[in-house]
Amino acid sequence: MKFYKSDLFKGFAAANLFAFLLIGILKYTALQGSNTLIFSIFVIIPLMMGIIASWFWRNLDFKSRTLLGNSILNGALAILFSAVFLREGVICLIIVSPLILTFIITGAFLGHRMFKKNNQKLNVSIISLLFVVFIADSLSSHDHVNMVSDEIIVKASPEKIWKNVVAFEKIKQKDQFWLFRVGMPSPMQTTVEGYHQGAGRKCIFSNGYTFDEKIVTYKPNEDLTFRITGQPLDPEIMGHIDIQQGQFLLKDNGNGTTTLTGNSWYKLHVFPLWYYDLWAESITRNVHLRVMEHIKQLSENK
Repeated sequence: MKFYKSDLFKGFAAANLFAFLLIGILKYTALQGSNTLIFSIFVIIPLMMGIIASWFWRNLDFKSRTLLGNSILNGALAILFSAVFLREGVICLIIVSPLILTFIITGAFLGHRMFKKNNQKLNVSIISLLFVVFIADSLSSHDHVNMVSDEIIVKASPEKIWKNVVAFEKIKQKDQFWLFRVGMPSPMQTTVEGYHQGAGRKCIFSNGYTFDEKIVTYKPNEDLTFRITGQPLDPEIMGHIDIQQGQFLLKDNGNGTTTLTGNSWYKLHVFPLWYYDLWAESITRNVHLRVMEHIKQLSENK
């Protein structure tokens, strides 16, 4: 039992120490001066964490269920340390947790098979390949801008909708999107300094954070485009995503209804794209729909 506990603890300690040392090295070398969080941080490093833990556990003869449970605990420790030392917000941890846990578990089972076969050439090949991918990813450029578009039909004319597009009173409807309900700030109100191109605009969120905006296109009843000039220093978004521009388009359908389209452009600083862009699109889409449904309600009820 003594050796069991010792090897179990060493697996947890070595895996997490390795991860934080490697992330620290990245921050002060390849990613120096950058807020980008690359693919390797969320895929290669967790895989290596699982493999390292399995090496220390190789003589413990874990069954699959035990290995799975200890790998989940290993991932939970990594997430806890991220909250304490990297100061990631709760919503960020919710988003990143499935990715980290998945690859730590994958690495643990991969390592279990590697060390069970005790094929040194195969083991060295796999670990070398992971380090090659890690180095290549660290030295690659990472740049991604995306646009999300949504539209709804409003039973009102563009003239009636326009004033609610430029600025709208406080949203009173309860949040429907699950991330808003567990604490992510949701849009609540928009104010404007003037009804013209160049005017300042503010989008206020539920926690009081404000996005500062400048109207760059002002075509009454047709097109309101605004550039984001100031983004709140919220730990949930700071360094992870830059909201660059927003737009509302109105199209008269000729039958007493209007198609209202909301567009947003953002730059993502977290990778892999196939994972984080899904979250970014979903969050952006739900911000759109909350605002657009409110505009629809205001326009149809007056």
